[in-house]
Amino acid sequence: MSAFFDYEHTVSDLEIDALNHASNVAYVEWMQAAALAHSTALGWPAERYLALGQGWVVRAHTIEYLQPAFAGDRVVVRTWVAAMRKATSLRRYVIFRKSDGRHLATAETRWAFIDYAARQPARVPPEVAESFPVVSLEGDAKDGRRRATPIA
Repeated sequence: MSAFFDYEHTVSDLEIDALNHASNVAYVEWMQAAALAHSTALGWPAERYLALGQGWVVRAHTIEYLQPAFAGDRVVVRTWVAAMRKATSLRRYVIFRKSDGRHLATAETRWAFIDYAARQPARVPPEVAESFPVVSLEGDAKDGRRRATPIA
């Protein structure tokens, strides 16, 4: 399986805000859905984390909105793991409109791995870490900001 994962979504009328484009919250929901779908595709659905008693929680989202999405647009959320550390992970996203390839947003999520019962950080088990290929793209900067986008 490729380290890049494409999650497709059609923008619904319920995701449209007062300015007649997809709301900011919708982008976060798409990112979450893409991350969960990617994890599932790599063998780690929610049920497996529950059985382990450990899993990922979001620490922070960063989104740069570039163009609006509208009702009926088919969007692709391309995601990948950019870093895996002892108890954290960095996941990146490029969101684009499928029909014309217009780049709608870039984003990243910082995840923390926790023990569900203790509600404390936990070391990412090797079987989890090894399931997620880490992609370091040319243009990644030392400050963690992405300078290049994988749309092709």
